[in-house]
Amino acid sequence: MDEFDDIVLNCFLKKQNQLFSEPVASNLDEAEAFLEECMAVVVDSAEEVWEYFEEEGLDMEGAAPDEIIEADEVFAVGDGRYLIVQG
Repeated sequence: MDEFDDIVLNCFLKKQNQLFSEPVASNLDEAEAFLEECMAVVVDSAEEVWEYFEEEGLDMEGAAPDEIIEADEVFAVGDGRYLIVQG
């Protein structure tokens, strides 16, 4: 299971409204519990975001890599990594 560091957790807390209409977490502990429960993953690059969606069997035909990282379930952490949350 992925370990979510404080940078990832803070990113999710700040940006969770891009995927959810109401906050699902209000602090780091709640964010970590939520991300673990929904089996969120952290990847190291935009290319790995693409690979993740391919492995999950999502139809990405015609999609550009930059469109994939703009998906609601993809959160740019800010240090080159991406958090993927399947809401």
